[in-house]
Amino acid sequence: MADAPFPDFDHATVDTVKHRIRSLSREDVQGLLDHEQAHASRMPVVEVLRTRLSELDAGAEPSGGDQTEARGGETSHGSPVSPDGAAQPGPPDRHGLRQVTWGG
Repeated sequence: MADAPFPDFDHATVDTVKHRIRSLSREDVQGLLDHEQAHASRMPVVEVLRTRLSELDAGAEPSGGDQTEARGGETSHGSPVSPDGAAQPGPPDRHGLRQVTWGG
């Protein structure tokens, strides 16, 4: 889709679509729905787009901000994201069961 409101729409995950369509107008969301139904017709994406259209029809307003660029390297609060902050692995799981014998 050459004139998509955001790049790579045809390969976007449902979560990406949910995030990116928040700032789009009803016309843009309808255009994405029409495109999706004519091409890949991914049901989860179709449902997200239909839900957003219903929200807009009920009076929701597109959110501010530019959704064309994905965040990279920072959280929504500006904190840096780094593998150094990941939890360290714990001890390995215990495997196997102790054999229990009865009366003998």
